[in-house]
Amino acid sequence: MAFAGRRDAPDGPDFPVLKRLARDQLIYLLEQLPGKKDLFIEADLMSPLDRIANVSILKQHEVDKLFKVENKPIVSTSDQLCFLVRPRIKNMKYIADIVNADKAMGRSRKYKIIFSPQKFYTCELVLEEEGIYGDVTCDEWAFYLLPLDDDLLSMELPEFFRDYFLEGDQRWISTVARALQLLNSLFGPFANTYGIGRCAKMVYEVWRELVEESEGDSQARRPDISHVFLMDRDVDYVTALCSQVVYEGLVDDTFRIKCGSVDFGPDVTSSDRSFKVLLNAQDKVFSEIRNEHFSNVFGFLSQKARNLQTQYDRRRGMDIKQMKNFVSQELKGLKQEHRLLSLHIGACESIMKKKTKQDFQELLKTEHSLLEGFDIRESASYIEEHIDRQVSPSESLRLMCLLSVTENGLIPKDYRSLKTQYLQSYGPEHLLTFHNLKRIGLLTEQAPGETLTAVESKVSKLVTDRAAGKLTDAFNSLARKSNFRGISKKLGLIPRVDGEYNLKVPRDMAYVFSGAYVPLSCKIIEQVLERKGWLGLEEVVRLLNGNEFALTEPVENPAWEAQRVILAVFLGGCTFSEISALRFLGKEKGYKFIFLTTAITSSARLMDAMLEAKV
Repeated sequence: MAFAGRRDAPDGPDFPVLKRLARDQLIYLLEQLPGKKDLFIEADLMSPLDRIANVSILKQHEVDKLFKVENKPIVSTSDQLCFLVRPRIKNMKYIADIVNADKAMGRSRKYKIIFSPQKFYTCELVLEEEGIYGDVTCDEWAFYLLPLDDDLLSMELPEFFRDYFLEGDQRWISTVARALQLLNSLFGPFANTYGIGRCAKMVYEVWRELVEESEGDSQARRPDISHVFLMDRDVDYVTALCSQVVYEGLVDDTFRIKCGSVDFGPDVTSSDRSFKVLLNAQDKVFSEIRNEHFSNVFGFLSQKARNLQTQYDRRRGMDIKQMKNFVSQELKGLKQEHRLLSLHIGACESIMKKKTKQDFQELLKTEHSLLEGFDIRESASYIEEHIDRQVSPSESLRLMCLLSVTENGLIPKDYRSLKTQYLQSYGPEHLLTFHNLKRIGLLTEQAPGETLTAVESKVSKLVTDRAAGKLTDAFNSLARKSNFRGISKKLGLIPRVDGEYNLKVPRDMAYVFSGAYVPLSCKIIEQVLERKGWLGLEEVVRLLNGNEFALTEPVENPAWEAQRVILAVFLGGCTFSEISALRFLGKEKGYKFIFLTTAITSSARLMDAMLEAKV
């Protein structure tokens, strides 16, 4: 699929069908317990459930009262209890306590557990150990994918990152494979599959088994998606650790977007109330600024406000008939747009206040120095000052991780110094956090001999074929670190710009980081699509520690539209900066990118997943 001249991107698949399937299956499962029942919902599932089936739909199917799964005695008087939960051991113990308490009181009820998205064997073991396996009925709600937008699907599994990349727990692999197979059966068959990373490879292998089991289901159909790219989060930690500067990313960093919506507090709404706003393509104001660099957003919003005022002013010269048409057809839409406009202006002002207070420009300057490999000592001093001032435990850790990942580990003296200062500033309880960061490769110490990166790069030039790969493996075995400098050079991740980078008319994906850096994950996807595989990227793959794969199948009557629809799958989380960058690439090259992620991530979420101490 070589890049042709610029073309309009095709339309994406019809994702609302996923919501309808999930809703219909949930209704079917609720009807399996006829009569009135109380529904206990795990907190993590409340927001996703609200996007699929609201309270009135649940009430229509004889759900009497709704309760949150929490550690306190239940007050339900119903004879039928239904639990909608994630497959977690603590949930099984919570349910067992309720059932055993009822047994002790001699109370007889019916209990049903609905696992979402699937049931794990461990859960059944716990139910058996607690002595209630025979008292409950279990079902699975195969709710794998929540459409957050026209081009964004989330599995809403934030724990995936820690479970797999830190704990080595592979239980979610089959869940992702099932989600892929669901998309393949609805919008496939997928003709071209590419990927990189250990987790991506495992998901791919399990998914191929599922495809073979259901062979023939979607063979004769014209596909809506032709290319799939799977990527592990640990292939590119750098992008996830950088401060976001596109509007949607900044809103997420500042207010934390949850399940596609955000709570704007009184500081944004200019009232004593908070508003929950759904952020998607239906919000006309947001859809135009979401992918913009923050420096362009105020200008756009003020122009929008002027246009809106002009629309309102048209009323003045109207006769009664025209006024009637205006009120019935346009006024409601204008008022809605006005409300959204004032909210986004309020959000921008709030972001500006917070970032000015934090001296955001100085922070970005330090990050850019780390990315480019300049003024490293100065950047280390900035991080030390950040720790000493106790700005934020999470932010200080993030900067230390960015320094480590870009420098392929810290020299022992710097590692010990920064670690000591951090523990003195924020408390010794963070010792376990450092252990976690080391295990996952985010904050590491260079071992003796690792400073020979120049020698390694010379050897790597000589060793490019796989037959002679043992030499490079010897270097890799020193420690599987980031090799960011080498990768950055090979792929040209730091743009060379004469003069200032034009953020108003960006020329490449680097605009999502103010022109300082092209996201590595997005660059890999661009290169592989351009080359139709990994040919010519052997050196990059070696520096990324391998585990790449590609499968291209011939398609009968290939439809040009489908050939340009690409499903980008991020295992361990995807940032809004990456989404904006690939949307930009799609516009430039005439692609339509669809995103599937285990959850939306950010530098703060990444750090939270590593923290052992409750901050």
